[in-house]
Amino acid sequence: MLIDTDLAGTLPAFYRAIKEHNIKTRDISYVLATHYHPDHMGLISELMGQGIKLLLMDTQKAHVHFADEIFRRDKRLQYEPIHVGNSVSINRNNNREFLENIGIAGEIVSTPSHSADSISLILDNGTCFVGDLEPIEYLDAYDGNEKLESDWKCIMSYHPKIIYYAHANEKVL
Repeated sequence: MLIDTDLAGTLPAFYRAIKEHNIKTRDISYVLATHYHPDHMGLISELMGQGIKLLLMDTQKAHVHFADEIFRRDKRLQYEPIHVGNSVSINRNNNREFLENIGIAGEIVSTPSHSADSISLILDNGTCFVGDLEPIEYLDAYDGNEKLESDWKCIMSYHPKIIYYAHANEKVL
């Protein structure tokens, strides 16, 4: 499973990056976006066109096309909006069972402090992917941000060992 992509128009860089890790697109069965901002989902349509299935949380459905207008403004990108009908819908209440059926021990939780559609993937081995959630060490700077505090309370209840952020270095706990 691939977590997040990059901006539309960056497919060649994506191919180079996965090649460095001896991964081919045929090795990727699913893609999961931590949220639908342009820098996290821009390649999803192209990857879906190659047979990779989009995992779409029920909490994200209303936000899938958030970046469409942003990409549409740049005609060079030839961006194709995501076809939601071709995605695999996952319910927030039974996603653990779905993940288990595809060989992943973990759970997807809603972490809406960054955006209403933000989710985090927490694996049973202690690995956690949080997308653009503000790093936990910044929590004190956001005193009174109940959404952020609630998100981190939820994540920490799983006792993560390592947290991967989209735009910051990982945090080993």
